[in-house]
Amino acid sequence: MTTTHRTRALSPHLLPALIALAGLLAILAALDVLPGAALFLFKPLTTVLVLVFAWPRGVRQARQRRFVRIGLLLSLAGDIALLWPTAGFLLGLVAFLLAHLVYIAAFCVPVRLAARPWVFVAYGLLAAAILSQLWAGVPGALRAPVVAYVLCLATMAAQAAVWWRSAAGHEGATLARHAALGGLLFMASDSLLAINKFAVPLPLASLWILATYWAAQVCIARSLHALEEPGEAA
Repeated sequence: MTTTHRTRALSPHLLPALIALAGLLAILAALDVLPGAALFLFKPLTTVLVLVFAWPRGVRQARQRRFVRIGLLLSLAGDIALLWPTAGFLLGLVAFLLAHLVYIAAFCVPVRLAARPWVFVAYGLLAAAILSQLWAGVPGALRAPVVAYVLCLATMAAQAAVWWRSAAGHEGATLARHAALGGLLFMASDSLLAINKFAVPLPLASLWILATYWAAQVCIARSLHALEEPGEAA
């Protein structure tokens, strides 16, 4: 049996469990329940497992699959950079900004950018409201990169929601719903991270930030057709 065939057979059952386990161990390490060194193993490993989960999906969505794969690889680079929260923050920010740009490209394949302008207005207002509450705590040197990042993040989440609303009642609606949920979860995760970093420390911050982050990435992976299913991914 080839590697691809093994991935097809195992991913519906084993990979999600492995992602959850690795993510839990990373969170426990981030909370100092496990030795800190475990974070350097399990944090990137969790994203690698999400990438393995996504890799065989989307055979009939070649362009989207390519963009999602690149987005996950860039996210992995961002995860590694943020293992050093201070020295690696700007590098991680750039890696995730690029990831959001390719996710935007992925979500523009089934529907043009901003095809539903009111969705963009809603997400823009939400992003502006969150940023306004954090602005005073953002160092001057980081303000321009943070604004660029928030713009890309909100655009990614809004375009995923545009795909979902445009696909309602049509083939691909379930896939689009996964993308929209992934976009919202990504906004939630990064908002929590920013609040914790620039405003006020949150209790159990790593739990909420990392759990929503990996849930977002799994949802984005699930926006691609599963190989074993002739229709939409469940």
